[in-house]
Amino acid sequence: MTEPTKIRAQLNGSSALVRVLMLHEMESGLRKDANGKTVAAWHIQTVQIRHQDKLVLTMHCGPAVAKNPYLQFSLRDAKTGDRVSVSWIDNLGNRRADSTTIA
Repeated sequence: MTEPTKIRAQLNGSSALVRVLMLHEMESGLRKDANGKTVAAWHIQTVQIRHQDKLVLTMHCGPAVAKNPYLQFSLRDAKTGDRVSVSWIDNLGNRRADSTTIA
């Protein structure tokens, strides 16, 4: 399994700045190893963000996204203590879900 997703959510007025770092190798399927053999594709396909269990963002990724994708966005109507959850699934069926509270 992969490392936990790093999530920071800081309140700024009535919105929160949310920063997400998804630790994933993100192989495109085009790179070759030292022996010239193609490295199999392995990348995140779908990311979902929830605020207080309400889906607020869905993102679809492809093999062109860099290793350890970073996402930053503002979340309206946020309050201190609200829960922000991030989940993703990759092309091999691996899943990860992590959450944090807004500070």
